[in-house]
Amino acid sequence: MWPCARMDQACAGPRRSAMNQQYSQLLSLVLLVVAFYFLLIRPQVKRQKEQQQLMASLAVGDRVVTIGGMYGTIVELGEDTVDLKIAEGVVVTYARSAIARKVASGE
Repeated sequence: MWPCARMDQACAGPRRSAMNQQYSQLLSLVLLVVAFYFLLIRPQVKRQKEQQQLMASLAVGDRVVTIGGMYGTIVELGEDTVDLKIAEGVVVTYARSAIARKVASGE
């Protein structure tokens, strides 16, 4: 009997496995993209949103920490700058984006 006499049995097998392999590779690629989204992109967007909320909530009198570790109290807010009182009679100007977080009252 001929090896491929019946197209639906003998010759269709390799074609189906090749198609399955292509779909498997495509599925792997899609899963990789989804994993990158949840592991890298989504947390970054969340951090950016939290930083924007922090910048919007800053007010004169808030005690804050800069990204360099300097503690201070906000005495003046500009559009892009923040004046911090770090000691009696010492006021320094920082970029608004240099504020890392607000300090809790007990810290």
